[in-house]
Order: sequence, then structure tokens, then C-alpha cells
Amino acid sequence: MDFSTIVITGASSGIGAALADSYAAPGVVLGLMGRSTDRLEAVAARCRAKGAEVFLGAVDVHNAQAMEEWLDRFDRAHPIEMLIANAGISGGTAEGEESLAQMKALFMTNVEGVWHSVLPVMERMKERGRGQIGLMASLAGFRGFPGAPAYCASKAALITWGEAMRGRMAPHGVGVSVICPGFVKTPMTEINPYSMPCMVSAEAMAQAVRKGLAKNAARICYPLRAHLAMWLVRALPPGMTDWLFARLPAKPSGGMR
Repeated sequence: MDFSTIVITGASSGIGAALADSYAAPGVVLGLMGRSTDRLEAVAARCRAKGAEVFLGAVDVHNAQAMEEWLDRFDRAHPIEMLIANAGISGGTAEGEESLAQMKALFMTNVEGVWHSVLPVMERMKERGRGQIGLMASLAGFRGFPGAPAYCASKAALITWGEAMRGRMAPHGVGVSVICPGFVKTPMTEINPYSMPCMVSAEAMAQAVRKGLAKNAARICYPLRAHLAMWLVRALPPGMTDWLFARLPAKPSGGMR
């Protein structure tokens, strides 16, 4: 399925910027959302050079009212055919035990921020009987890592919610896909002081996402080797893998994607 009006949150860098670059083409209208106006402008310039019409929204996903208002204005002018809720943050226990503030921030951005992005658009797509939604989760949501408890939990919640909403929205012609990357080379992963197996570029991840969304895939997990490894770990009893995960390095606190 081809989409010509697309909104991407967290579009100022990383996977979001790579997705914007991938979709940019003549006849495509992009709504790019993020917190950094300067970085959004740089992404927009590249997309416009490829022939896309681009509108920017320097809106924080924490602000439900501001998100709804921007999405409403954009949708009235350009009915949204696809929305990719990509904005997210990472964080772990490398600096010590997770604080309550960090845990709340992870859930507020990675879960509530997605709801603030998706729900206003989902209802409009439902009314039109057409649309596609992509939710940026993570393979880390398959199993809890001691070095990133709240991050894993936030992504697990998003996977479960997305799969449930897929079933609810399918009768209305709206597809919902859960996106589960492994390690992707982005500013978020650059701060990790440990080896990251099966790492892929943001551009490769964007292409995998684009192919999966075009097919309305239930889950878009990439790369395959990382997906298979996490699938196996998830299938094993926790008692068999606890010793392994206890020895893995902790994830440092990160920033907005």
C-alpha cells in the first residue's frame, strides 16, 4: 500500500530522520514532529530537496493538548494516511538504581507519548476507513533486562497495547504495526559503552520499517538475527537465562530519539 501523507514523531534524528528521508519524494506530504527545531529544519531541507512537501511541528509528545491541536490542524489540511509514533527515550541502571523520576519519564514518553500521538489520528482514520499506524517499540520489550528495567517494561507495554489495538482497528480498515528494532546506530546508542551485536544503520532499519508497514505486518522485527535470538530467550524459562542477563552491562541514561 502506498501512502502519500505521513506524520513521523521523533523525526529530528536517528530512525525518525531516516524514515523521513526514505519517504520523501514528489507528491508526498510529510508532517515531521520533534523537540529540536534546528534539527527538524535540517531533516526538512533534505526531504524538500527530494520533492516532498514538509510541515514541521516542534511539539513535545508529553503535551497531549499541543499534540492534539497540531495533529488536528495538519489532518484538516492533509488527511493523515500513516502515522509513525517513533519518539522515545532510553535509560537504565548504569548510574545506579533507577530513580522514580527516570521510571516515570520512560513511561511518560515511551507509552503516554505514543498515546498522545496516535489516539487523535486513530479516530480520524477509523472514520475514513483507511490508515496505517506504526508504533516504535523494541526487541528489548521481549524480555526484561536487569540493566534497563523500566525501558524494557515501557516497550513491552507498547508491544502489548499495539497488538491489542491492531485487532480492534482492523475491522475499520486501519492497520497497526508494532516495530521492534534491535541495536540501531543512532545518537541514542552512541552513548552505550558496550558491544552491541547485530547493529544496523538507521537507514537499513528505516527500509525494513517501510517494507513492513506497506504490508501491514503485525510485527516488524529487524535485524532477523537479533529477532531470532530474542525469540529464543523469551521462549526459555526465566530461570535458565537469569544468570546470563545478570552479567550483561547496564544501559546508561539516554535522550529523546
